Parts: sequence; structure tokens; C-alpha cells
Amino acid sequence: MENILSYDYYLVQFSGGKDSTAAFLYLLDKGISQEKIELWHQDIDGREEAFYDWPITTDYCRKLAETFGVTMRFQWKMGGFKREMLRSNSRTAPTRFELPDGSTATVGGKRGKLSTRMKFPQCSPDLKVRWCSGYLKVDVASAAIRNDSRFIGKRVLVISGERGEESPQRAKYAKFEIDRTDCRNGKAKRWVDRYRPVLDWKEAQVWNIIEHYHIRVHPCYYMGWSRCSCMWCIFGNKHQFASAASINPERANELIIFESKFGYTMKRNTDLQTLISSGIPYQHISESLSHLAVSYIYTEPIITPLDEPWILPAGAYGENCGPN
Repeated sequence: MENILSYDYYLVQFSGGKDSTAAFLYLLDKGISQEKIELWHQDIDGREEAFYDWPITTDYCRKLAETFGVTMRFQWKMGGFKREMLRSNSRTAPTRFELPDGSTATVGGKRGKLSTRMKFPQCSPDLKVRWCSGYLKVDVASAAIRNDSRFIGKRVLVISGERGEESPQRAKYAKFEIDRTDCRNGKAKRWVDRYRPVLDWKEAQVWNIIEHYHIRVHPCYYMGWSRCSCMWCIFGNKHQFASAASINPERANELIIFESKFGYTMKRNTDLQTLISSGIPYQHISESLSHLAVSYIYTEPIITPLDEPWILPAGAYGENCGPN
């Protein structure tokens, strides 16, 4: 592995969840200058109304970055999840990403074959099938790196928070490797590596570093979720879907209608109505937490009082529903 202190930019792929938070805190512990760190969040729903993700996630990420004095940058597919899901005989939408001067750049969306989705992503390690990760996160972040002239002639380290404990698939990832956006031998001379610092961490190590910094994590953890992915993540189990439906029944009904319209279920072996009906909402869902989770402005302090015990959220060490 390269010397971790040798890079010009550190781009943390930041979901707002515990693992990407731990990966960010790891950089601080290693003495990486906050001026070199950027938190990158791929906004699943674009700049539209939250459709599939937690509405609060975007501002939670923004507030955490502000608290630690690091740069926050957003990238998104225009129209977000909903536009991609409803794509019919058209190309995938352009990608937009924020630049240092406050403007946004737009790339893509003009080439490629016309094709149709009209269905939800499916639970699969194949990103072409699990297109929510491939099209709305991986490809979006890669497009931003490749098209930002700041990185030409620079050394860039992309940090991501995958942990092998989460699934057999993730356990196979390399801890350090050349990133897919690297061009060190090309005309651009863009040196890009990827590092997964928490790949071999146990969950206890993640919570320990978060406790050390007294961070109040994403609201979903306090309600009982063990992972902070999308609110309606395709890997969620019956209890998570029942919980999400109890918080936002209108969206649950809309997703059920889409499933009927598509003729394809989100889960391979059951429909959403049956899945939701078979689950039990988490007992830690309160009115204040659910209201915060579906809000667009995060109002709680990121750092909990240092003179009070840090509280482990209800979802810690819970149901591990993730890619495998």
C-alpha cells in the first residue's frame, strides 16, 4: 500500500451511515489534514423530492461535514432513482456534480443505447441487476472524478467504508487497489487509488470510534435499523419494510402500486404488501425520531454532550440486511 499521507485529495464516499463515518474518523486519527478531506455523497434521489432514500440523509451528511470543518460535495443522476426506475426507451440521465466554486457540472446522458427499466433493482451482487448501486452511486462518483480537472496531475485516494463482516461478497474486496477512475499512465496523469480502511473491522470497532468522537448517528439507527442505506433498501427485511411503512405509509402505498404496474416484485419471492404485512415495526420508533427522519433539515447537534454518556443506538448489532 502507498503511504496514506502522500495524497493530495481524500474523497470519502459518505453515505451518512456508521461504516463510512468510521472510515472518515479513521482519516482524522491518522492525522490527515481536514483541508484535504472531502465527503462525497451520491444523492440517490437527485435534487428531487425524496422518493427512495431517507429525506434527512442529505442534510445529516451536510451538518456532519460542517461540524468537522471538512468539505461536503454532492453528486447525483438527474431525476434520481425514480427517473431511472421509470426509464422507457431512453438513455440513462446525465450526471451532475458540485465544483469548488459552488457551480455544478453536467456530463453524460447523450450517448448509449435506448433501453427500458420499468422495474425496481433486484437483490444481486451484479450491479447491472442491482442498478441502484451501479447507476446511482458507483457510476456517478466515477463520472465526477473523471470530469473534474482538479484531479489532473494529482494523487487522489478514494475512501469507502465496506466491511467484510457484512457479507461474503464484501469480504472478497481488496483493502487497497487502483481505482477504476485511475489514469496515471494516460494523458490526464490522474493517480487514483481506493482504500477500504474498515474492511476487516468488527462492528464493535466501528461503534467504538464513533463513541470516541461522541457522534450522534443517523436517526434510523436510533429507531432500530442496523444499516443506514436507503429507507426502502431492496435488501431490507420484513421488519424494516414494516417499520418504513409505519413512518411513511403514503410512500409504501406508492411503491406497492408501482410493483403492480411493472409486473415485477421488488423481492423475488414475495410482493411488498405481503412483506410489509408480515413484519413488525421496530419498537423504538418514536414520533420525534420518525418526524426527523422524514424531514429535510437536520436539527440535532452532531456531537453529543461530552460530559454525558454516549448512548449506543437501538439498531446496533441488529439485523444485518445487506448485499451478499
